[in-house]
Amino acid sequence: MADFYDLIVIGGGPGGYVAALRASQLGMKVALVESAQLGGVCLNWGCIPTKALLRAAELYSNLFHLHEFGLSATNPSFDLEKVVARSRHVAQQMGRGVGYLMKKAGITVVEGHGRLDGKKGEAHNVQVLREGEVSVTLQAPHVILATGARARQLPGLEQDGKLIWGAREAMTPASLPKRLLVIGSGAIGTEFASFYRDMGSEVTIAEVADRILVAEDAEISQLARKAFEKRGMKIHTATKVGSLHKKGDEISTTLETPKGKIDLTVDRVICAVGVQGNTENLGLEKTAVQVEGSFVVTDEFCRTGEAGIYAIGDLAGPPCLAHKASHEGVICVEKISGRSPEPLQMMNIPGCTYSRPQIASVGLTEAQAAEKGRKLRIGRFPFRANGKAVAMGEPDGLTKTIFDAETGELLGAHMIGAEVTEMIQGFVIARTGELTEAELAETVFPHPTISETMHESVLAAHEGALHI
Repeated sequence: MADFYDLIVIGGGPGGYVAALRASQLGMKVALVESAQLGGVCLNWGCIPTKALLRAAELYSNLFHLHEFGLSATNPSFDLEKVVARSRHVAQQMGRGVGYLMKKAGITVVEGHGRLDGKKGEAHNVQVLREGEVSVTLQAPHVILATGARARQLPGLEQDGKLIWGAREAMTPASLPKRLLVIGSGAIGTEFASFYRDMGSEVTIAEVADRILVAEDAEISQLARKAFEKRGMKIHTATKVGSLHKKGDEISTTLETPKGKIDLTVDRVICAVGVQGNTENLGLEKTAVQVEGSFVVTDEFCRTGEAGIYAIGDLAGPPCLAHKASHEGVICVEKISGRSPEPLQMMNIPGCTYSRPQIASVGLTEAQAAEKGRKLRIGRFPFRANGKAVAMGEPDGLTKTIFDAETGELLGAHMIGAEVTEMIQGFVIARTGELTEAELAETVFPHPTISETMHESVLAAHEGALHI
């Protein structure tokens, strides 16, 4: 006999476990099915452990600039094994925290692979498989699919876990590669490039688009490239990577760049060319759920074409971000419970890249806003005119704001520099609250903080920045 629940969540990542927690708060009996580790890829093999690595790399890099502060250190060095171990410890600690939250909320966690298996009356059957065999069958009128996504593999560039790395191998290196090729310059690619360059690797980035960080505003992208190249990275855009040829402990390939072909030999390759949804073996073929590309099609409340079946997070398509997944989980559950949540506004989802320098943005880029025919008013404020940034030794950066010249609406905000990932939420709140440049200009920002660049950028678009 099947165990009956109000809601079954398949997938325990940042979308799935948050959905389960919110459902429990609303009085539902919830089962969460997870085949690997609570917290999903984000907590265990993505967002959290990479930030631990990047923090170590930032500290190590700063040791070589101590003299600028009147300090000194003799022969700075690092223990890679301990750097990696700390990253893994942080991930494990956070994973245990999610397990505690599940227990505290009274959520039944079922280990195994969840798969839809038809209906019984109004309830959906979910089979839980362990080692390929059905261990238990669960039933619920509502099922949320939160199985996430995985790295996309390209022909000739397939990851082998030894010489050609995916994210997991890049997070747990046994030794530091002297020469590294990073294929792809999105957030994942640039973060790994930043980590390995700070730790001492020779880093080459190859990007098929005509600029790096193509999702960002073009001006920010250009500043990022300049900063990366200043640190010694070699960057090739509008570039195609040929087949990878392994020989011993090396890999050779040919880069087809706008200036001609470049033969390149490296020790390791990190392939970061996007993701695809985990739609396989979910039993979707027995439902009216639609899949386009590799992502499940949903409406604004995460509902699929099959009544009672929902999809959230990376499985439901870009932007593939943990905070988007969590918010969708809350919206989905509140809609199921009979509440009236607001649909998620995709243009109000912030994007953050934790490279050095950091990059953060929300809303439209300048090009996107122009394409919509808006009359624009744009403000810019450089970090080198900000007292806190200069005092910290972080004078390189820019805050850029884009407003509708007629209505004062904040169309987009784009930042590059120290700690911008911690500040972008201010502009997210402004967009969510539909604040105009007038309210932002009247807002008092604390001094001395780097956040003052946000205020000055608004003033620069309005009546004029005060400190430039």
